[in-house]
Amino acid sequence: MGDADIIPIGTRGRPGRGSGGNRPSAPARDLAGGRAGARRTPPPTAGARPAEPGASAVGRPPTTTAERGPLAGVPVGDWLNAFQQAAVELFGDDAEAQLARFLAFLRRRLTGDYVIDEFGFDAEITERFFIAALRPIAQRWFRLEVRGIDNVPAEGGALVVSNHSGTVPVDGLMTMVAVHDHAGRSLRPLGADLVFRLPVVSALARKSGTTLACNDDAERLLRNGELVGVWPEGFKGIGKPFAERYKLQRFGRGGFVSAALRTGVPIVPLSVVGAEEIYPLVGNLPSLARLLGVPYIPITPTFPLLGPLGLVPLPSKWVMEFGEPIRTDEYDEGAADDPMLVFNLTDQVRETIQQSLYRLLVDRGGAFG
Repeated sequence: MGDADIIPIGTRGRPGRGSGGNRPSAPARDLAGGRAGARRTPPPTAGARPAEPGASAVGRPPTTTAERGPLAGVPVGDWLNAFQQAAVELFGDDAEAQLARFLAFLRRRLTGDYVIDEFGFDAEITERFFIAALRPIAQRWFRLEVRGIDNVPAEGGALVVSNHSGTVPVDGLMTMVAVHDHAGRSLRPLGADLVFRLPVVSALARKSGTTLACNDDAERLLRNGELVGVWPEGFKGIGKPFAERYKLQRFGRGGFVSAALRTGVPIVPLSVVGAEEIYPLVGNLPSLARLLGVPYIPITPTFPLLGPLGLVPLPSKWVMEFGEPIRTDEYDEGAADDPMLVFNLTDQVRETIQQSLYRLLVDRGGAFG
C-alpha cells in the first residue's frame, strides 16, 4: 500500500477526467467557458460589427460583482411597492396610513419637535406607548368595566379621589387607561416620594404625567385645568392584609381637600373593585423592608413561592365607578384654612367611596367570574 499511486476515482489522474486522453474531454471543455480548450467563437457574419475589447461572445459587457448582488437590477420603486404590499398583507388596508403616522412620529422625536410640560409630562409617548401597552391588560385580563364616566368633567381642573389597593399600585395605571379611553383626558397622578427615588420608575412616572404628591404641585396642575388623581390611603391602602380588603384606611390629613378648596375645582370620588384580588397579601417581611427602605415586602400565595411567575397578577374582574362630583367653588375664600371644614369634606369623600365599594362588590359577584 505504501508504494501504490493514489489516483482519483474515475480520472486516473489525467486531464481528460476519465477519458484516458491528454486533452480535456468535450464536456470539460464546455464547462471551461473562456479557458483554454473552450469552444471557438464562430466567425462574424458579413456586415457584422466586431466585438469591442472586453465584450463577451454574445455582445454584452462582462458582468461585474456588484451587478450579481441580490439587490442588483431591481428599481427602487419596485422595492418600495413590494414593502407596501407586504405591509398591507400584514396590517390590513390601513397599513399605509399607520406607516405614515409612525414615520411622522419618528421624525418629530428625532428632530425634537414635541412638547414636554414643566412637570416632564410627554403626552405623545404616554398615549402611543404607555396607554397602548396597558389597554390590553385592562380590557382582556381584568375585563375592566367603567361606570359614571359622565361625572368626569370634559374640561377644566378636577380632582379624582380613589381608594388604593392591590399590594402593587396597578389600580393607578388602570385608572389612567379608563380616563383616557372613556373621558378622552389625561389623568395626572400624584405619586409618593418613593416613586421618584427609583431609577427607572422615576423617569417613566414623569413621562406619563405623575407628579410628586404635594399641595404646591397639585394646586398648580389644578389651576392649569388638569385632571389630577390622588389616592389618599397611600401605602396603608395597598399594603393592608387581604383579610381587610375593601375597608378604607385613614385618608391622611385632607391635603387633597385643601388643594381643591384653594383652586375651586370639583372632587370626583372613584371606587375601584377588583384590585384587592390581584396580589392577595397574606404576609409581610418588615425587617427586610426596613433594610431595603421600602414600606413592606409582600408575601402572596404565588410570591415568592413561584419566583418571577408570582409577579403575574391574578385575572380578577374590575369595576370602576366615578361618583357625583362634590363642588368646592361655593365655599368662601379662606375655607381651605378651616380644619373642621376640611375634615368634614374629607370624611364625606371617604364615606361616599366606602359605600360605593360595598354596593359594587354585590353587583360584581365572584372576583374571578
